[in-house]
Amino acid sequence: MTVSELPFYDPHRLDRYGDLRSLPRLRHFGKNDVIERFRRSVPFDYLAVLGLDFDRYRVGQELCLDTNLPPAYMEAYEADRLYETDPFFRALKTSKTVVIEHDVYALSPPPARLLYLHETFRVFNRTAFPQIRDDVVYSAVGFTRVSPFDREELHFLELIAPTVHKIVTKPIVEKFAAAHLKLTHGEIECLRCASLGHTSGQVAEQTGYQVDTVNTYIISATRKLGATNRTHAVAEAIRRGILR
Repeated sequence: MTVSELPFYDPHRLDRYGDLRSLPRLRHFGKNDVIERFRRSVPFDYLAVLGLDFDRYRVGQELCLDTNLPPAYMEAYEADRLYETDPFFRALKTSKTVVIEHDVYALSPPPARLLYLHETFRVFNRTAFPQIRDDVVYSAVGFTRVSPFDREELHFLELIAPTVHKIVTKPIVEKFAAAHLKLTHGEIECLRCASLGHTSGQVAEQTGYQVDTVNTYIISATRKLGATNRTHAVAEAIRRGILR
């Protein structure tokens, strides 16, 4: 599979894709100022964001990656299906705490082909921080460096990992979230009005829907967003970039 040049800092590049299914699974974002600012605080070689907060695209469900790892490395990794035998990748599927390559290899040695790729492309000391919502690991933010990260550096990387994930995935989430979750125009409009603190009656006045229709739309949107109530649904819609 070819790695696509799809920099997250240029969201207009997403316009060519009709939905999330048509989006390349391996996306390379190259060098950019955002990554360089992070690197100045704690030096690292490569950065990878694995998984999206969507069903079927979470960690362990499908190889879905935004990274500045060398495209040739990623193409070889995918072509050889190393995600099936890579003990580090397997650990990411179940761990809710930081995953450090050295610790994983101590329990489960890596295949020779993987070691060869890492030596060739200088990909060492992979360290990943799972991203969790509602007790579900939906993504992981990983860093590599020739020398291991020390304790203070690990703490810093853990703190910035959620921000890194949001920055890298935000354009994709904002463009495809509503369609992927199958939210209708009416559901989104009712949530938008509800986000302003309006009651169902006030939402009905603004949208032209009947009150019963407003309530039906909000209940349906709440279910699709995996929320527990109206307030939670609004918060989820904002978090996913559906409401801005």
